Amino acid sequence: KRRGLLSGVVLLHNNAHPHTAAHTAETLRKLKFDIMAHPPYSPDLAPSDYSDQEVEEAVHAWLAAQPKTFFSEVIRKLVQRWTKCVEKQGDYVDK
Repeated sequence: KRRGLLSGVVLLHNNAHPHTAAHTAETLRKLKFDIMAHPPYSPDLAPSDYSDQEVEEAVHAWLAAQPKTFFSEVIRKLVQRWTKCVEKQGDYVDK
C-alpha cells in the first residue's frame, strides 16, 4: 500500500483552466482536498497505478466520514445553483 495516499481526498487533474481557476482552487481548499502536482505529459503517474478496489474503498471511507448534514447541505446548495441557472436562462452564474 502507498503510505499516506488514503488519508484524505487526493485530486489529480490535467491543469486545464477550469481545474486551476481561483474559484475552483478555493473550493478544493475548503473541501480539504489535496491536489497532487502532476507535470503535463508525465508518464510517472497513471490512473492504472491504482486498483479500482483501492479507489472504491477510499471513496467509501471519505463518504462515511462526512457528517450526516453534509449530503443534505450539498443537495440544498445544488438546488439553489440550479435555480440561479434557470433564472439566468443558462447565462453565466457568478457567486
